[in-house]
Amino acid sequence: MSFADLDIVRSLANIVDILLVWFVIYKAMGYIRGTKAVQLLKGIFVILIIKFASDVLGLNTLGWIMQQAITWGFLAIIIIFQPEFRRALEQLGRGRLFSRTNFNEEENDEKMVEAIIKATDYMAKRRIGALISIEKETGMGDYIETGIQLDSKISAELLINIFIPNTPLHDGAVIIQRNHVAAAACYLPLSESPFISKELGTRHRAALGISEVTDSVTVVVSEETGSISLTKNGELYRDVNMEKLRELLQNDLISQTKAKSAASTRWNWRGKKNG
Repeated sequence: MSFADLDIVRSLANIVDILLVWFVIYKAMGYIRGTKAVQLLKGIFVILIIKFASDVLGLNTLGWIMQQAITWGFLAIIIIFQPEFRRALEQLGRGRLFSRTNFNEEENDEKMVEAIIKATDYMAKRRIGALISIEKETGMGDYIETGIQLDSKISAELLINIFIPNTPLHDGAVIIQRNHVAAAACYLPLSESPFISKELGTRHRAALGISEVTDSVTVVVSEETGSISLTKNGELYRDVNMEKLRELLQNDLISQTKAKSAASTRWNWRGKKNG
């Protein structure tokens, strides 16, 4: 083998090395998105920037403090985030950490949609106010932390129970994350759009507000009229009937799962064929 061939092999190895590192970082970021670990990463970046600035400016005392924080910080991270690390290792052992699991995901989405539709229909007929936000790609961890943590399997009965008037959890939003009721009584950001009708209340403003800052889909039931609304991508769909609600939820939640599942299947098939 000539030197030119060795250079080509080394170059290819470097490219593969970079791509693998990028892939691992990308998957890790996707795994922690919407969790408390995101805030932790921000804190680490701040410490590293301060450490770099102190070294450049010759701030020895500040640099020593930052070095101690870096040295002992990793031990603290392992202790604080021990449950998350354990969960990641369990998924790695099952072969699920670096591959999206689409098995039964579509079925779970269909059950979630049916539960939301059933609960919405029940509450609309009885004019029970409700605010249900479904997380998609953009993490909603910050908003989940403002409410009461539940982490419960989703069901129509649970959603109805939460929004029954004069109960501790009825005031605020329910956030659904990965087909689970993550939290109730959550605070969502209110939209400041001047084009919102003045007859709409706080629930509709909150639903529109969260759709402006995330890609979530939010269902609103008005306690005054019993009408159903849906928000997504900064748009408000008012007076939605049950057929239209089903169509919107299926298009935004189930259809995307089917597309991702098909893409994953094609990728795996090609990988096996080429392998």
